[in-house]
Amino acid sequence: MKLGAQGTASQTVTFERMRRRHLPAVMRIEHKAHPKPWSLGVFNNELSQGASRYYVVVRTGGRVAGYGGLMFVADEAHVTNIAIAPSLRRQGLGTLLLAHLAHEGTRRGCVAMTLEVRVGNLGAQALYRNFGFVTAGTRRNYYPETGEDALVMWLYRLGSPEVQARLEELERGR
Repeated sequence: MKLGAQGTASQTVTFERMRRRHLPAVMRIEHKAHPKPWSLGVFNNELSQGASRYYVVVRTGGRVAGYGGLMFVADEAHVTNIAIAPSLRRQGLGTLLLAHLAHEGTRRGCVAMTLEVRVGNLGAQALYRNFGFVTAGTRRNYYPETGEDALVMWLYRLGSPEVQARLEELERGR
């Protein structure tokens, strides 16, 4: 997959299953992306969960540019963590990563995806709404390190032709 960033030459974007060898790069991004980053132990635990989890790294320019993960519960996919390196944001990588995760949820037979997002993270909320996520509620003080609430967002009918067409449009950059 190719990605053109604001008039620059296209770079190949690839996805790889996250492995322990990726964790040093993942941890660098995690510490820049979140006020209370996950620990190395949390990532190791998530990677050991087997088929109930799916974690990937997105690579561009020969390096890990971001990562994301899903937890599967019944027929739902829960986005557990997602981040792009701050220096590589606003280039479409987050869109491609979220689309990749949605395709994995579809492949596994999920009918919906859900996530929590900080009420103050308007950029992420806009990305999620662009995919068709809708706000279903608020979790008060979900992020105790900052005292922020979280919006609970859902993308329903994940496998529907309409949602799948939207994913393809987003991946093509429309």
